Amino acid sequence: MRTFVSLLKREFRLFFQNKVLLMLFVGAPILYGVLIGAVYQKGKVTHLPIIVVDQDRSPLSKQLITMFNESEVIYVAAVLPDAFNAKQEALKHEATVVVQIPKNFDSDVNYNRSTELTLFVNAANTLTSNYASMAANVCAATLKAGIQIKAQQKKGVPGYVANQQYEPFKTTIIKQHIKSGNYLYFMLPGVLLTVLQQVMMLALALSFASEFEKGTFKELVTKSSNVLLLILVKIAPFLIMSVGIYFLYYGFSLFYRMPLEIPIGPFLLGTVFFLLAVSFIGILVSIIIPSQLKATEILMVIATPSFILSGFTWPLSQMPDWVVYISKLIPLTHYLEIFRVLVIEQGAVANVKSSILALALTTVVCFILSFVLLYLKVRKIKKENTPVVKEIE
Repeated sequence: MRTFVSLLKREFRLFFQNKVLLMLFVGAPILYGVLIGAVYQKGKVTHLPIIVVDQDRSPLSKQLITMFNESEVIYVAAVLPDAFNAKQEALKHEATVVVQIPKNFDSDVNYNRSTELTLFVNAANTLTSNYASMAANVCAATLKAGIQIKAQQKKGVPGYVANQQYEPFKTTIIKQHIKSGNYLYFMLPGVLLTVLQQVMMLALALSFASEFEKGTFKELVTKSSNVLLLILVKIAPFLIMSVGIYFLYYGFSLFYRMPLEIPIGPFLLGTVFFLLAVSFIGILVSIIIPSQLKATEILMVIATPSFILSGFTWPLSQMPDWVVYISKLIPLTHYLEIFRVLVIEQGAVANVKSSILALALTTVVCFILSFVLLYLKVRKIKKENTPVVKEIE
């Protein structure tokens, strides 16, 4: 028993001496608890943007717009006179619903003529689209009830009877990008791309850390002291293998009968910057942390919550600002935005320009830091290997 207690004390002592292990075991649950709690603390989505195409511009249409703005769930991000730029405005404001109010809406309702309110719903994200469309529909239904009761009461009809007489206007909901209503189509690409980021980060965390730990970095420098070449050699195998991973993912789409309409040019550009950004983050950590275990542990902390923080399933607009700042530092956040807009919503390149630039910036910054730090290490090794020549007097 004494031996057991003695060994147990030793293990606790070793545990508290290992700062990385202590941070992971104690800090990670706290960190993830705070992050995930902050992401979902509202419990429901509110203040979602919608676009209104007001072709009537009447007191009744303005009343409906006011009702939208008074809703807890939605607000009107833009009011357009026609539907020509409605899709671009919706993508710009990340609005999932476009409400179209037809011409003569007010007069048709007043004279009991047939008219129709149309809701175009972007179902790319089933969560936000359902909340926004339901809220808009509730506002329309409330307006209907008010018009019905008011008109019938003028004729002396009791309110409960008036509510059953007729509809002053119809509401039609048209769902677009409905293929993502299939949750497999929505979730599978997001999860697979998250796995790709995590695998590449963890693999590249070992690139230079293993050389430092095994003492083979000197041997590597003797073969080539070109810093750029050393970095390219480390990331090249993973960039080449990632092409195979993308073909594998495309095979999954065929197997599960999920047709992907991909705009090759802009999506390829975003993919290249995503892979480079992830690679250079892995390389940077591998250079800073000369231990394989510690490097992988640190990148695990970064990679694990990335899907939750990416805004792919739960919108960034519903998260606290400090969580959004963290999510913007993760390449997956920007890449999933590119995927959602270009592949699911079939949007234009202009709508993902900021995401592509963010990935490019991450790539450049991490590459420069990696280059500088590796250059210093290479120079140190070269100095150590340079023989000291003593002057003979």
